[in-house]
Amino acid sequence: MDINKIRKDTRGLEDGKIFLNNAGSSLMPDLVTDAMIDYLKSEEYSGGYHIANVNADILEEFYDETAKLINAKADNIAFATSATEAYAKALSSIVFKEGDVIITTADDYISNQITFISLHKKLGVKVMRMKNLPDCELDLEDLEHLIKIYHPKLLAVTHIPTNSGLIQNVEAVGKICKKHDILYLVDACQSVGQMVVDVEKIGCDFLTATGRKFLRGPRGTGFLYVSDRILEQEYAPLLLDMRGANWTEYDDYKLFTTAKRFEHWEISYASMLGLKHAIRYANEVGMEPVEKYNRNLSQKLRNNLKDSGFDVWDLGNRLSSIVTFSGPDGDLENIQKVLKENNVYFSVAYKNSALIDFTNKNINGIVRLSPHYFNTIEEIERVSEILERSLK
Repeated sequence: MDINKIRKDTRGLEDGKIFLNNAGSSLMPDLVTDAMIDYLKSEEYSGGYHIANVNADILEEFYDETAKLINAKADNIAFATSATEAYAKALSSIVFKEGDVIITTADDYISNQITFISLHKKLGVKVMRMKNLPDCELDLEDLEHLIKIYHPKLLAVTHIPTNSGLIQNVEAVGKICKKHDILYLVDACQSVGQMVVDVEKIGCDFLTATGRKFLRGPRGTGFLYVSDRILEQEYAPLLLDMRGANWTEYDDYKLFTTAKRFEHWEISYASMLGLKHAIRYANEVGMEPVEKYNRNLSQKLRNNLKDSGFDVWDLGNRLSSIVTFSGPDGDLENIQKVLKENNVYFSVAYKNSALIDFTNKNINGIVRLSPHYFNTIEEIERVSEILERSLK
């Protein structure tokens, strides 16, 4: 992995900032924005229909690159405008009825939790959350217990929560889902792009991801993975359009065979092209070296913060490139002030975005730093020194 080339490929680093908000919205490689601008200029002169037809083969490469990234087939991939849209379409393809049960975790993403509560309010679906062990790992024995009692229709797990560095054991959950023949939905919004994600090893029926975070793609992009068994059983989003089915009779249609049935016909092809280039860039760098490099950066940052006296809130046996912390008295304001003054990019999360986790930790919020493979160890040391001085 040539970090010097990677940094040269990223114009956003030229102004001297230290960018550590990749779990929010990362910096795109130059080729991503250049490709999107060129495509939009072509639309300006020739119209969107013509340019889409001319570039049909190039646009189709999006599905191949995405499949390569997560060890799937192109037919299993659908483009989405966000991970949330992909998640909602996957859920809408499941016919829930009153009394059906969804099992999830205490650490699942806020939007997912709200969606589950909405299903409960509108359809009478019950939402259960499996327990965590003392080390914050998922209690798989409790999961088996819940399955035997409630016979859930769906198990939903966020691979890496947005509010901590925890990596949840999605592969172990996948084995349990297979054993009991339960539908399995994985939110990989924070894991795709920062580490190896293999849908075959996970064993999921659906997997959702965004473009803007660790994949370094544009906002307004994402994708949905749909397994072969789901496609073969003719699952499809509740609200289809002509991208998903062929109108065969006055009152009937025939589903298309691939995961594209989860798309809508109107797509920003400039955005799809940008995401394709971002994913191809990630594939060329390689997720194995990226994961290893990111692990070293985040471990170094966590250790430095702990040594300086900060409270680090990332708990679990496997931790990701999301580092969450606060001052020794719970302070967030001074940390934000110091980071802004030194041109360090970060984000903050408050209790309402991780209600269960932050209640259990007895905290009101955290500062989040999320290094990525274009960051250097020197940047990590510099940020650590800046923060250490702020405590004196």
